[in-house]
Amino acid sequence: GIFTVILIILIIIGVVLLWGCTCYNKFQELIIRANAAEANIDSTLRKRYDLLSRSINIIKENTKETEVLNNISNLRSKKLSNFDFDRKLYDCINEFNGYKEHYSNLRDNDEFMKIDLSIRESEVEMSALRKYYNDVITDYNKATHSFPSILVALIFRYKKKFYYDGKNMDDEITQCLKELGYTNKTITKALIAIDSSK
Repeated sequence: GIFTVILIILIIIGVVLLWGCTCYNKFQELIIRANAAEANIDSTLRKRYDLLSRSINIIKENTKETEVLNNISNLRSKKLSNFDFDRKLYDCINEFNGYKEHYSNLRDNDEFMKIDLSIRESEVEMSALRKYYNDVITDYNKATHSFPSILVALIFRYKKKFYYDGKNMDDEITQCLKELGYTNKTITKALIAIDSSK
């Protein structure tokens, strides 16, 4: 009778609460992973910044250039997101590579070439970190728009996050590229290259 009905209601409430806790914990795990990935990205970007800063005097001493990587000194004073910081550093790295190609004596400088190697190694690291971050955000965004986890997202106001390129990967242009078979990683690289050429 009444006892059975109450028991069923309590079981249903227990199942709903258990499901809610499971979904909540999933969101928390994804948020923690995304934050950890972003912290690693920040650390790698700072390392790339330091490497470029160290190269300035070496370039000046081995070339006739007086204005070298001027944008580097300005970056510290600017409040940039990791997305924008990465793109600005990308411009500086292109300038760095230009000096390397133009001045053969730089390629004979051991200290300069050590910096060059470290920068190239950091790019491999950055590529892996970008991919990992975007993969985590993909899982997070799916959870915020999939039933029934969307209910938890609405309750705790979990909103869709942007991918590492700083753009919404659902915009019209990007969506067309995805439909043509391009991966998020390829699209991100293309967007960075386009932004750098402006």
